[in-house]
Amino acid sequence: MPKPRVLVLRAPGTNCDVETAFAFEMAGAEAVKLHVNQLIDHPDLASNFQILCFPGGFSYGDDIAAGRILATQLQTFLADTLESFRQHDRLVLGICNGFQIMMRLGIFFDSTESVQPATLTWNRQGRFDSRWVHLKPETDNCVFLRGIDQCYLPMAHAEGRFLYRDSAAETLLTEQKQIVLRYADADGATGRDVISFPSNPNGAQGNVAGICDSTGRIFGLMPHPERHLFATNHPQWTRRETQPEHGEGLKFFQNAVAYFG
Repeated sequence: MPKPRVLVLRAPGTNCDVETAFAFEMAGAEAVKLHVNQLIDHPDLASNFQILCFPGGFSYGDDIAAGRILATQLQTFLADTLESFRQHDRLVLGICNGFQIMMRLGIFFDSTESVQPATLTWNRQGRFDSRWVHLKPETDNCVFLRGIDQCYLPMAHAEGRFLYRDSAAETLLTEQKQIVLRYADADGATGRDVISFPSNPNGAQGNVAGICDSTGRIFGLMPHPERHLFATNHPQWTRRETQPEHGEGLKFFQNAVAYFG
């Protein structure tokens, strides 16, 4: 079978595109890093890819709000391209700033309401934070999370706090199996129970760390799977009794590749 092709979209301030492209290639895909201006000039290039990825970083310096400028640029010039990924049997992944961009675009939601059912905002502590967090998938609806029971990944962000619009929005997204990844404590406790900082690193409602669209093909998360590809990426790797073959983040990318197998 031919390798699925991944479009890793970058912009001024993006700084995780190389690692993310490497992660996809390590998982068996062919990854191409493309500047947003190249795609705006030649939107037909997107038809050559099965996966679209928005990597982490600080696109346009996160001026105004995290991901806002690039999301506006995409909505203005590439709305049809994005809609093609949504409507056809292709995948979209957003990591950290990429997740923020996707939330600004509203790409996860089918609703025509003027106000989205959820948003990402400033961390409760009001500052950038970088640490490792335990995560637990909520459902098997998301393509990228298949076969993952729990994982341990790094996060690094200032605006990653997930908030629902209201209780009705929480019910809707939960019933549609769009809440797919939550922060957990070291024992795996998560769900809607309140877990405190630093297990929940930003004060996210319901400990939400990642969501998908109703099809499970479009996924965004705040932690960085591309930063845990090797066992030696683990902060305690020298103290572990046994070393796994790969880091826990690689499975996210392998699942994406396997979808086209």
